[in-house]
Amino acid sequence: MMIFFQTNPTTIFVFLISLILSSHHFSTALNSEADAHETPFSYIEGSGTGPKEWGQLDPQWKACGNGARQSPIDIEQVQVSPNLGELERQYNPAPSVLVNSGHAIAVQWKQDVGKIIINGADYKLQQCHWHSPSEHTINGSRYDLEIHVVHQSSSGKFAVVGILYKYGCPDPFLAKLYDQVKSIGKGEEKDLGTINPEDLNFNSKEYYRYDGSLTTPPCTEGVTWTIFKEVKTASKEQVDALKAVVDEGFQSNARPTQQANGRLDQLYSPI
Repeated sequence: MMIFFQTNPTTIFVFLISLILSSHHFSTALNSEADAHETPFSYIEGSGTGPKEWGQLDPQWKACGNGARQSPIDIEQVQVSPNLGELERQYNPAPSVLVNSGHAIAVQWKQDVGKIIINGADYKLQQCHWHSPSEHTINGSRYDLEIHVVHQSSSGKFAVVGILYKYGCPDPFLAKLYDQVKSIGKGEEKDLGTINPEDLNFNSKEYYRYDGSLTTPPCTEGVTWTIFKEVKTASKEQVDALKAVVDEGFQSNARPTQQANGRLDQLYSPI
């Protein structure tokens, strides 16, 4: 048995218009999402979008060109400051995903995974990602890989922990992700299950501390950097895997070192 309802023509017209507008909104949302994944900058000098041009590509990226406290830097002249104290961490395991943004590979945690505490301020762990070769240099020496462990305070300030790597024995943390890294496509996200940030192996107590910026646009300043002095090892196969799956031109995704402009690097070394 079929039941028919009488419908006012005006109602049908309004319904059709609403359907069209909804469809347009959905399409626009998809386009906006696609635009958000575009990478309008590169690491290739002379391309028009390389590091020297970042500050001209977007009005919100001016700090990339005229900022006075930019990162990365060459760490050379340091002042030993035992009063800094050991880096205080309070991490816990949490669900995470592997993300390929096209210009870097990152691990993002989906729940509260803990924090670091600097000068009494809490910075919650957000994600970690890799740059190859290293962005920071030590006395002019550049290494093969660098991981940035990104934290953010409730006020929006960033604190980034950096670890440098040279070729050698495989890195245990990357070894756990190796298969997923090798198979992840651009723009994809892979479930990693529960990951403990302590698996990053923060073994070193000595670290460098300085005030800098984000190393990618918009190059926001006021970032507290902590770079561990100990240089760890990662295998060439692990580094090559990180490079193989990103966009063309991002296999080398290290910003050149920036002028220190009188900034004094501090070294924490236990007495």
